[in-house]
Parts: sequence; structure tokens; C-alpha cells
Amino acid sequence: MRQAAAAVLAAILVISIGMSVKAAEIDISVKSAILVDCDSGKVLYEENADEQLAPASVTKVMTMLLIMEAIERGEIGYDTVVTASERAKSMGGSTIYLDTGEQMSVDDLLKGIAVASGNDACVAMAEHLSGSVEAFVDVMNNRAAELGMVNTHFVTCNGLDADGHYSSARDIAIMSRELLKHEDILRYTGIWMDSLRDGKFQLANTNKLIRYYDGATGLKTGSTSKAGNCISATAERNGTRLCAVVLGSPNSKARFAAASTLLNYGFENYTSVGSSAGEAAGVVKVKKGESENVTCVLEEACRATVEKGAAGVVETEIELAEEAEAPIGKGEKMGVMKLILNGEVIAEADIVAGEDVHRVSFGKMYIE
Repeated sequence: MRQAAAAVLAAILVISIGMSVKAAEIDISVKSAILVDCDSGKVLYEENADEQLAPASVTKVMTMLLIMEAIERGEIGYDTVVTASERAKSMGGSTIYLDTGEQMSVDDLLKGIAVASGNDACVAMAEHLSGSVEAFVDVMNNRAAELGMVNTHFVTCNGLDADGHYSSARDIAIMSRELLKHEDILRYTGIWMDSLRDGKFQLANTNKLIRYYDGATGLKTGSTSKAGNCISATAERNGTRLCAVVLGSPNSKARFAAASTLLNYGFENYTSVGSSAGEAAGVVKVKKGESENVTCVLEEACRATVEKGAAGVVETEIELAEEAEAPIGKGEKMGVMKLILNGEVIAEADIVAGEDVHRVSFGKMYIE
């Protein structure tokens, strides 16, 4: 029975993947949806994108974001051991069946959250990071406010239905883009099948697009009786990264079909142009430095999403200092890169020194 259902789902997804879609032809069974370019944030399609709705387990995008930020700050590591509480064990819905007192690494708990949508794993991480679920939820809401998520209020860390727990398609796209800045998360959200507890507990991704949609990278599904079926679906093809958020689909099949339709529309009609963070962006001569030149790089990505027909006419303009005097610190601004389309700047990013250049000593200058 399960194999038959999987075959039907695969057939539906293959059909939707092959269909050519235009914006005017998009017909999806959703309460709310949005399609954005992950790099630029440009909105390519939206439908009731600011409506406040229950997000179900798509909530876990914020939980994973806070975990990844804690790792980046050095507060925890992937090998940090977390002890599950009675509260974690008591969680219903999707779980990885944590037992009270059971110890599991952050690495395994991230797998449990991203792949199996473990409500208990979220509680264990929330308590470890903030001392209590309530304190962690406060951090979630503060982070949402920092990101400009104006139609979001979290009550739980895992998305189980609760009064006053809501978000919007646009806000979910915002936090999804922020999570994708932590590239390591794709090691988890891109897993199709894995296991925990030395292979004794099998995991299968709740996001079936990971197996059936070309280029799928994540990000999180969700479903409850109140929220319906939801997803933040991310995919990448030929350097173009898209995020399709779907809220309130009537069933799982409609959810995946809607996300596929939106992603198809994006990939068929738009492309990402420009340069990525860290790419070389020129050389500046150095005065009184131990090196004669300093290599410059992009501090952040300078990318824009344009209609495919316009990609060839996007111009790149680089404004770079002719000379700089040492000492120069790595990350010091040296110029700016701009992408220009029809005379309009469509993207801009700072160019910075890619290395330190120390000032040459007086004695060395004298000898030379």
C-alpha cells in the first residue's frame, strides 16, 4: 500500500516537474504562497503572502536557524551532547522517541528535526540552549522581529497548534533565506534517508521533493489539523536558488504539487546573475605596505534575479580605489560592485580587502 502511494506521488511530481508554467497560469490549492529568489530576496510570485496562518512544523525553520547561529557563535558544537527531559519525551506528533535522560548529539538532533520533524528533538534543543522552552520561544520571537517578520508570533518551538501561534508565507521566506546562509544546514535538510542510535532508528525525510524534484535542497514540511499542509521548499539549479512557501494546502499531494509548480515557474522564467560572496573583485595598489598589492573580494553576494531574456544585458560596474596606504585590515572597504539593468542599479555589494597588509617598517624602507 505504501509503495503504491509512493508511486502515485512520484508520478504526480514527475508530471508537475515537466510542465511549463507562466505566472498567469499558476493554479495551486493553497491559502497562501510566495516564491522568492534566495540570494536577492526578489519576490517572483505571491498569493495572500501576508495572511497570518498556522505554520505547523515549518516553525522549525526558526528553531534550526537559532541552533545554527549558536553553533556559529561557538556556544555549542555538532558533537555537543544534549540530555532529553521528561517534557521532551512527552511531545506528541512527529517524534524521534526520545526517552527521559537519553543523550544525543546536536548533530543527531538536527537530523531528527530536519529529516523526521521531531517535536521532541526541538524541545531538547530549546531547553539546552535557553534553559526552558518558554525562554527559547522568546528568543525565536526576538529573532523574528530582528528579521522584519511582522506577521509572525511563536508560541511553540516545534509548530504544534497553539492559540496565537502564527506566521505568513512572506515571513517564512525571510527566515528560510536566513537559514540558508548557514550552508551546513543543507547537510541535514537534503537527507532523504538516514538513521539514529547506531542504525536502530530509521529516518525518512518528510519532504518528498528531496527525492523527486530535481535540485531540491530542503527545507521543511509541516501539517496539523489547524494549519493544513505546509512547506518551505528550496531548490537550486545552475546557480539560481529559489524558495517556495506554501501554507494551507488541503492535503500532502496538493502541497508538493503547489511547491513544484512555483519552483518550475521560477526556474523556467528567471535566472540569477552576478557574483558570490568571497569572489575576487580586483587588486588595489598598496602604499608603504609589506605587499605591493592587496587582493580584493566581495564582502557579500552581489546577485540579482532577472527574467531570462534580460540576463545578457545586465552590466557589472566595479568602483575600486586606485591606491590605499598600509596598514590595511582584512575586510576593510576598498570599493563597490554594482549590477545595472537598463540604467538602474539592481544589486550592490561592498568590495573589501581579502587579507591583511602590514605597514613596512622604517628600517626596511631605509634599506630598500
